[in-house]
Parts: sequence; C-alpha cells; structure tokens
Amino acid sequence: MVRTRSRALSALTALGVAVGLMSLPAVSAQADGGGTWSGLTPPLSTPWTAEVSPTNALPDYPRPQLARPSADAPTWTNLNGLWQYQPTDGYSPISFGSDLSGQILVPYPAESALSGVQKHSDYMIYRRTVDVPKNYTSGGKHLRINFGAVNYDATVYVNGAQVARHLGGYDSFSADITSALRSGGSQEIVVAVHSPVDSATVPVGKQRLNPGGIFYTASSGIWQTVWLEPVQPVSIASFTATPDVDTGSFAIAATYNGDAGGAKLSVDVFDGSKKVASATGAAGGPMSLSIRKPHLWSPDDPFLYTFKASLTVRGTTDKVESYAGLREIAVEKVAGKQRITLNHKATFLLGTLDQGFWPDGIYTAPTDDALKFDIQKTKDLGFNTIRKHIKVEPARWYYWADKLGIMVWQDSPALPTGRNGSLTTGDKANFRAETSRMVDQLKNSTSVIGWIPFNEGWGQWSVDAASEVGAQVKAQDPSRLVNDRSGSNCCDTPGDPGTGDIIDWHQYQGPALPAPDAKRASIDGEHGGLTLPVEGHSWPGADVNPYGAVKDSAALTAGYVANTQVLRDQGAPYGLSGSIYTQITDVEGEQNGFFTYDRQVEKVDEAAVRAINLETIAAGTKTPPTPPAGTPGLAGVGSWTLDETAGGVAADSAGSADLTVSGGATWVPGRKGGALQLDGSTGFAASAEPVLTTTDRNYSVSAWVRFDQVGGAFQTVVGEDGDAASAFFLQYSGADKRLAFSFVNARALASGITVEPNRWYHLVGVRDITSSTLSIYVDGARAGQVAVLGNGEAATGPLTVGRGKFDGKPVDYLDGTVDEVRVFDRALSADEVAALYAAQS
Repeated sequence: MVRTRSRALSALTALGVAVGLMSLPAVSAQADGGGTWSGLTPPLSTPWTAEVSPTNALPDYPRPQLARPSADAPTWTNLNGLWQYQPTDGYSPISFGSDLSGQILVPYPAESALSGVQKHSDYMIYRRTVDVPKNYTSGGKHLRINFGAVNYDATVYVNGAQVARHLGGYDSFSADITSALRSGGSQEIVVAVHSPVDSATVPVGKQRLNPGGIFYTASSGIWQTVWLEPVQPVSIASFTATPDVDTGSFAIAATYNGDAGGAKLSVDVFDGSKKVASATGAAGGPMSLSIRKPHLWSPDDPFLYTFKASLTVRGTTDKVESYAGLREIAVEKVAGKQRITLNHKATFLLGTLDQGFWPDGIYTAPTDDALKFDIQKTKDLGFNTIRKHIKVEPARWYYWADKLGIMVWQDSPALPTGRNGSLTTGDKANFRAETSRMVDQLKNSTSVIGWIPFNEGWGQWSVDAASEVGAQVKAQDPSRLVNDRSGSNCCDTPGDPGTGDIIDWHQYQGPALPAPDAKRASIDGEHGGLTLPVEGHSWPGADVNPYGAVKDSAALTAGYVANTQVLRDQGAPYGLSGSIYTQITDVEGEQNGFFTYDRQVEKVDEAAVRAINLETIAAGTKTPPTPPAGTPGLAGVGSWTLDETAGGVAADSAGSADLTVSGGATWVPGRKGGALQLDGSTGFAASAEPVLTTTDRNYSVSAWVRFDQVGGAFQTVVGEDGDAASAFFLQYSGADKRLAFSFVNARALASGITVEPNRWYHLVGVRDITSSTLSIYVDGARAGQVAVLGNGEAATGPLTVGRGKFDGKPVDYLDGTVDEVRVFDRALSADEVAALYAAQS
C-alpha cells in the first residue's frame, strides 16, 4: 500500500480505549480464551482460537470445485493434525523411519501459535504415518497426496522414495504415490521444507523475517490442508467452466492425470436438482453447454450451477462435481466513458483491502467459520468487492466468495521490495511462472473478476514489465479484467504502463479519482486507512499508521462516511468504476481496519457504513450533469488588474468581488501598471465570498506571476477556499519544482519548463469536467494535463490570491509578485488561452 504522507498531515495521537466500540454479537464463548491446544498463547486470540485442537484442524473438504465423486460425499482422508516436526540445517540427510524431536499441528504455519511451534526455521522436516484404507487402492485405483500450499520449497517422500518436489508458496500441488506404497501396514510420509521468506528473491507478499510497519510475520512450512485421495488410473485433474453471458453458455476445459487418449468426457449441468444442459465429447476437445433461460450470477444474486463430470477411458470412470456462476465482467463504454460492467451493466466495484492474516494462525484462518467471517462481514458492511492483497487463499475462501456473492480482485503475491534493480532473469521468470499457476488454479472461481500482477511496483523491474506480465495474464485468461499495475502513481518504479483494462491510483486518505481513458476504466486501488487502536485488541508494539488517527468509533464512522461521500458524489457518477478502502481488519502494526485484528471488536457503526456504501454503488449507474455554458468572451466573471498603488482593496473590474489585501502584501509596479507583491509568509488578498462555483461546473483561472525564489515549497498564485482545502490551486509545486494546476489529490504539471525566479509567467488553469481534465497553460500554450474526475473540494470560501488552504489551514504563501488575475465560469479552449496571452502581452 502507499506509504506517503500528505503535506500537512496532523500528528497521530489516538491511543487508549475508544468509546462506543461495537462488540460482535457472534463471537464464541471462548472469545476471551488466550491459550491454544498446546498451551502457547498467541499475541491476540480470535473468537475461534480455542476451538482448534489436534482432532479438528480444518476438517472441511478443501477443494469444493473438484469434489470426487461428489460435494456431499467426497472420498478423501484428511491428513491435518499432529505431525512430527523438527528444524534442520538443510543439508544433513533425512533419517527415514525415525521419530522427529518435536510436533506441529498441520496445517498451521510454524510461526503461528496454533501450530504449537511459534518459531521460524529456514529448514524443517515434517513426518507422520498413515494407514491407507484398502478400498483406496483396490481395483487398480491410484492414490494421490494433495497439498493446498507449502511455503516454499517442498520435497515429499513416501516410505523413503521421493514422490514430489514443488517450489512456490501459494499454489497447490499433487502427486501420485501409488508406486511408493508398501503392500501393507503404515505408510511413512515425510515433507522436507525450505522456507527462506524474504531472504531469497521469491514471491512472499507481505511476509518478512523481521516484520514491522506494513510487513508482517512469516508463514513457513505447510499452511494449507494436506489430504489423500483415491482416483482412477486416469482422472480429472482440473475442471473449468468459463461463462459466456451473451450466449448463455459455458465453455468446458479439463486437464487429466494419466493418459487420457481416447477418453470421453461427459458433463451434466444442474439448477438445483433439475438438469439444464449436458454434453459428451472427446477428453481434451472443445465442449460448450448452453443454458436455456440462464440465471446470472451477481453479488445481489450469487446463483451457482452444479456440474457433474465423468471421464471414461479403458473401462474405468472417474467422477467429479464442480460448480460455476454465469457472469461476465468487462470494460464497456457507458454514457461516453469506459466503465466496468457486470453482465453488461455499469457496476461500481466498492471494496475493501483484505490481506488474509490472523493473529493466531497468521496465513491460516483458525477454522472455516473464521475464513468465512471476513467475507460475510464485508458483505454486511455493504461492499460488493474484495481486493485479495498479494496473497492467494485456500480454495475454500474462494468457495465462500462465490457462494456469498462478492467480486474479487486477485493480486499476485509480490517479490520482496527494494530489489527491482537487481532482479535476475531467473527471478523474473519465476515470478511469471508463479503468477501463471495462480491464474490456472483460480480461473474457475466465479468471484474472481480481475487479476493484478503488480502492486505499487513491488518487484516490478521496469514500467514495461507491468505491460508484459499483464499481457501474459490476459492471454492466459481473456475472460477477466487485468489491472496491469495497481497504484501507477506510486511508489516503486512509478509510472502508468498505459496498458491493461484499468487505470489505478492509490491515495491516502484520498480517495483518488483517476479518469478513464479511451480504452481503460479507472479505479481507486487503495485509499482510506483511518486509524483507531483499541486497547486490549492491538498487536504487541503496534505502531500507528500515518494515514490519520481518529479518537473513537463515532469519529471513525464519520470519517469513513465523509470519505466515501466523495466517491458517491464525485467519483461514481463521473465514471470511476471502483475503489478499495484499507482495510477490513487491523493487521499486526496496522490498526486501520473496520475490525480489530482479533475480530473481537467492530469499530464502526455497521448500519451507517452500509448505508453510504449502498448509495455509492447505486451512484455508479448515474451520469454526471451537463455543465452550464458559462459566460462567453475573455473578460471573465472576475478580473483584478491590481493597478492600485495604495490602500487595502483590489477592485474587481468584471464583477463585484473586490479583494481585501492582508498581511505582508504591498503594491509595486507590475508588468504594466501596478501589481501585488507577496512576502511568502503572511501576505495575500481575498474576496469576501466565493467567486467561482466549482461543483459540476467548468472553470478557468489566469494570472501573471513572478517568483522571488523557487525551491521545495509550494506557492499558490490563485485558489479558492473549500471547507478543508482549496477547491483548486494555480501554483508552483515545490514537490515537483514545476508549475501546476491542482486539486488536493491530482496535479496537472507543466513539462519542459524550468521555473526561474524574477521572470514573468502567464499561467492559466482549466477545469473541464466533460473531458475529465485539469490543464495547465504557460505563456499561452498547454504545458500539462491530468485526467481526474469530480470537482475536487467544493468552493465555500473566498477566492484567494497569494495563498492556498490545506487541512483547514492557510498554506503555500506566494513569495513573489502577481498581476492581472482573471477567472472564468467555463473551460477556455486552447485558442482562447492563446488569445488571452496575446492580448495581455
């Protein structure tokens, strides 16, 4: 996430007990229990911590989209539970058939309290024995061992024989272990793991060996369910039903374990118990099933069809059950702008950032109810989208997302930060390969509507790399959106690649309001982050994030509502297609969630949050008002020649909004006639009332300015006060050392101009809401432009010459001379700006 501070961000002071916090009604009776099955105490306990024991460690069937032979009665053996465990040096030979020194509760990562270890090791060995039911291998059946995920390099042995090696911390893998089985008795399974975390340049997401700030405790070793499964000699390995709303059909694709040559695949589709489609064809060939009177999937109606598939080959039949929703996600032109559409309807994707961490299980939710909880509460709060942030979840998480009805932006787990310039060809290839495996694994998940290969440039070796990997993902899965790079306006390797389906800005607190372009829709990929610690429910040593502290639940709710009102009023109607608020729960040092990290306390008024969220989603179907034509000509609706040589008033020759001169402002000779000299600290001039209406209107602002000095400070030539900040700034941007026309969260920066002191510049800023642009003109020519939606701050206070307003305070005083200020209630054309410059020159 973005880790930059706004210019005048106030100090964070909200510590201690917050008043009015809402306790969750659904927490279990063990909510206050601090211990675990092993006696280890997690830093925080969730409502589900005490429910976990060696006899019920994630007992739920782990692969709902490929249940064999059916979802109601799958045949499998869960290997979750106590395994022998021992850290190792990574090079000593494994002693098969020997007990290990310790134990661990699988599938909780070694660093977690629920594992019973609560310690990281780079190298570790797991061991257990299992008695295989006779019917698992009778009749020529094969036996497979399946791993949901192991971090990071896993080598699997059965009875001393290596049956698999897998590199990658986020994708599942499977191995046929039939040939390694003994004819009778217990079978020994050993898993040797190397988990380097960020000491190697491999995808790790937010895991760190030395966590702090925005990076968290690592999750090493086995962290998803392990299970055995009997299969036919040739079996279905994966099943995908890709929906096509236009034809009301599904395209079927499957992969196979074993030689499927000559095999037949039969697929039946059910709406409840009613069969609605069926087809049979050669395994590996194309297959499509059309649904009569199709029932579409959406967050409001998450309807899922059931698929029953049979693979018949050489006298054996393998049966599996799956499901999928019929839905289409796309970018289409709606009311003149590119917008995200769901089933061809403009849909605002209002979401939360969901990082998938737990204080007791770290990467692994303690129970299936816990896994479901975050998704359900996101829905309850009125959101329709989750951004799954640089982590891949177990298959059951996506099952709940599909079933409950939430759209999911899926991130690729990121490479470690700070290494973009030193990535090797192998590092890049490995990242591409892991991203490809993620897409393959999740492409049958109805809830997943888009892929995000890069976040804020982390692990992005060039600006073009986002385009390259995005194109790879789009070719692999053309049915979904691809957001090549979330947060193109920051932080590592910054820059918009100009490709993909989405333009994505991050802005804390924001929200950011990027405009769509000719081909791409736009979203705010991250914003918010309002921080509220809750005593007794904070991670030990948690720091307070620099996004803005609030004092209590009421303030957090009010802050969220005010922040989201900007999306409702200025983003969604104008063409913004979505936003992501940070975040659903606190995570270790970050305390900016709707819920505490332990999920024990809901920090906000759920009804108020839900109400503004539903209003914002509804606003995504609206179109912006057409701005009025404005006053013709170049005289403007306000004009101040500043030719006075004395006194405290500058007359408005075009209207009635005279300016009062204050502070260290003096009259001096100007370009012709007089001008106003400002001292850079107290001097300015201001009207008594607003001059321009900036809401749902076009407008333009012009002035001549000569800076006495330029450096790292902002200097505002002309602005107009809003409640919290200037509605616009015609300015020198010290952060960029360039001339600019700006909103708080967007700047049109002049290019190719070195700003010099003691030289006159003619500046014109133009706001055109029809084209969604802010433009800066210098000496009669357009020098810069940025595409941004909405109105910025609403002008509620005086027009100001020589200062701005930010965070409720006067700021950015001009150190220089200003002359011939003029404002217009319309957007000047390029020709009109040139004519104005020529006339005033």
